[in-house]
Amino acid sequence: MSDHTERPAPEAAPDPDAWEQACAEDLAAERARRRAQQGPQPGTAAEELRKLVDAVADKVSGIQLPGGGTAQGVVQQVIAQAKAVVEPVIERNPDVFDHLASAGSELLAAYRAAVQGQEARWTRDEPAPGPGRPTGPRDDDGGKGGSERIDLD
Repeated sequence: MSDHTERPAPEAAPDPDAWEQACAEDLAAERARRRAQQGPQPGTAAEELRKLVDAVADKVSGIQLPGGGTAQGVVQQVIAQAKAVVEPVIERNPDVFDHLASAGSELLAAYRAAVQGQEARWTRDEPAPGPGRPTGPRDDDGGKGGSERIDLD
């Protein structure tokens, strides 16, 4: 390097995906750490349905019925038939159960929002809002005060 024009040999170019790989490794490590802390996470809705069917089948098959082995045999047959019906549906449509679970959660959230608003009005003795609705509390019980009609729309 005695000459001013000489430069050191270029080093290998950095990997353009190095940052992405490092982030993916960090994310995987963080997920593993959280799984170890919190325990196993619930599976998909289809897996949970399978577990439910198995648990119910185990519980029902464990019940001792009067009538001895004949009744128990009928129960086992019904359980086997129910599993035979449910299992193919779960296998063919696992995403449907995830969508149904999400829809159920959304319906529950909507119901809670409606009920919480109504409960807040009840506790403050405020009239239900909206056009054409009474401006004061309903007086159906001869002036004693009382219940108010719940309007969810």
